[in-house]
Amino acid sequence: MTAYFQIDGVPIPFESGQTIMDAALAAGQYIPHLCHNPEFRPHGSCRVCTVRADGRFVAACTFPASEGAKVECASDELRELRNGLLQMLFVEGNHVCPGCEKSGACQLQAVAYYCEMLAPELPHFFPRRHVDASHPDLAIDYGRCILCELCVRASREVDGKSIFAIGGRGIKAHLLVDSPSGKLGDTDMSVHDKAAHVCPVGAILIKHRGYDRPIGQRLYDQRPVSVVGDVIQAEETRDD
Repeated sequence: MTAYFQIDGVPIPFESGQTIMDAALAAGQYIPHLCHNPEFRPHGSCRVCTVRADGRFVAACTFPASEGAKVECASDELRELRNGLLQMLFVEGNHVCPGCEKSGACQLQAVAYYCEMLAPELPHFFPRRHVDASHPDLAIDYGRCILCELCVRASREVDGKSIFAIGGRGIKAHLLVDSPSGKLGDTDMSVHDKAAHVCPVGAILIKHRGYDRPIGQRLYDQRPVSVVGDVIQAEETRDD
């Protein structure tokens, strides 16, 4: 017998062990998210997927689905919370969408559009963060990193290299590269590694191919993030 819970009144079937996010995406019910990727164990770092389950605020990507649970995803309160989180991600980094190579294929940008967060109302930090172009095939723009840890998980769980880590806490948290110099060029990372292709923003970029897909023909130019889903995002990554 199939078990169900509800998201905003819509019945969602689930299997034992599935999270709210797993079941929702399998049923075609989109929950905004950034750090979640079905290829990796859930992490719950960005909290953009926050929902209210039976009165409790929880991260949909880590909270288990349960029979008869009533989950809210689209209330005004949750929209305000989600938009606040997105605003902070934009103003804490350097996200200049019109000039970014990832524009149109950036998950942060796409989720912001979906949530109708069109212009941050908070003051921008404009942090002075460097670009690491020491690797022959890859570059890191630290100003765009949103600390989702997808590259960390991909390097550790898929590539078996553990090239990336997160150091510091709070506003001082930052991406680290495990090499004597701290430079990506002094690692054994390859352009073919999974970690080179999972960044949801324009923080990890492949060199020698910038802007090869015209604006208007990019992933989220074709379909919104709620329709594209993680599976098609993965296909786009493989095409890259």
